Amino acid sequence: MEAHLRSILKAATWRLGGFVVTVLVAWTVTRKVGIAASIGLADTALKLVAYYVHERLWLKVRFGMLRRADYDI
Repeated sequence: MEAHLRSILKAATWRLGGFVVTVLVAWTVTRKVGIAASIGLADTALKLVAYYVHERLWLKVRFGMLRRADYDI
């Protein structure tokens, strides 16, 4: 089981890297810092929510998860 805060922090750190990549790509295409930053922020906001939902849904899937009895010694 994973706490909500852990899922949020994982999503945030992943998206920070994604934000940097998106801004660099957008700046390369547009050569405009403001537009690149706007694209990066919009992309980050949407993908942060999508990643969090994805992570929480996967916690409900039992496939590949061990039961406590499987790893207790």
